[in-house]
Amino acid sequence: MAEYQNTVVSSGEVTQRFIEFVLMQARNAAFMLGQIPNPQTGKSEVNLEMAQLLINQLVMIQEKTKGNLNSDESRILGSTISSLQISYVEAARGRSPNQGTPSSADSLKPSAKEGASAEEGEADKKKKFVKNYGS
Repeated sequence: MAEYQNTVVSSGEVTQRFIEFVLMQARNAAFMLGQIPNPQTGKSEVNLEMAQLLINQLVMIQEKTKGNLNSDESRILGSTISSLQISYVEAARGRSPNQGTPSSADSLKPSAKEGASAEEGEADKKKKFVKNYGS
């Protein structure tokens, strides 16, 4: 059985590992959104449920680490989540993720199911977007 070695890790190395973790999760989500072709078939495959799970995990990490990340970690995590959420909405609408980005107003519109009015504040729309992903 391997012994656990308690080694001292520099904060720069921890930052690098955190960013690599976020980017690895982003690659996995991009794969599930059909942005990266399956290496075995060469075709893009979409699995919205798994993509949503991976995005939700990143959102959970963002919530659990709030106030504990440095500016680079926070910026990369936030922009990664935003980018994946937009890609998720595009994939859910049946468009190719590379066909252009909808306007920010379109990507934040609540669905009719939510019964949300157009007068709601921008913060409320964003909160609903994060929890629902437009599906």
